[in-house]
Amino acid sequence: MAEGPAPDCSLCPRLAAYRADNAAAQPDWFNGAVPAFGAMDARLLVVGLAPGVTGANRTGRPFTGDWAGDLLYGALSDHSFAEGIYDKRADDGFRLVGARVTNAVRCVPPQNKPVAAEINTCRPFLTEEITAMPDLKVILCLGRISHDSTLRALGLKPSHHAFGHGSEHIVEAAHRPVTLLSSYHCSRYNTNTGRLTEEMFHTVMARARALADAA
Repeated sequence: MAEGPAPDCSLCPRLAAYRADNAAAQPDWFNGAVPAFGAMDARLLVVGLAPGVTGANRTGRPFTGDWAGDLLYGALSDHSFAEGIYDKRADDGFRLVGARVTNAVRCVPPQNKPVAAEINTCRPFLTEEITAMPDLKVILCLGRISHDSTLRALGLKPSHHAFGHGSEHIVEAAHRPVTLLSSYHCSRYNTNTGRLTEEMFHTVMARARALADAA
């Protein structure tokens, strides 16, 4: 069973200090290492970058409470990976079906930018999570950092598995083949600049659905 870091994880001093600052300013927020969302027997694992300060760091659920979550959970619902109404709250009753959502870095970083040492420190939790998922068939990485960290979590070199929107690589995870599928991150910046459109994101999610359903 992949337990992940404790909410008060102190492995990364800069991130722990930033969490403490947020807790002092917003004591009613979650302000901890954010646990993954969804069952361990999921066929699809979505890997984001890190919690947003007013999103998952506030609500305690990945991608919940910000624009990226609106797009991600809307797409998961449209492609039958979720049930219920997503209402931007951890207690909204929204439920994933055959999917799990996590982050490469579990604590909110200043300016949404974890440094390399923090990504490396948190990576064993991602390795543990992937290894503990018995039915995993597809890993959907949101953004290059997620893509590269996931490959390293599997003991693979990013230089041998290029990142690109819609890129696919067959990799080995816990002695079984898994498809590593990647997308530009579903952030407001990427959608506002046109780097990622909702249509592009839904196309990738439809591919994840097809791969998850394949025999």
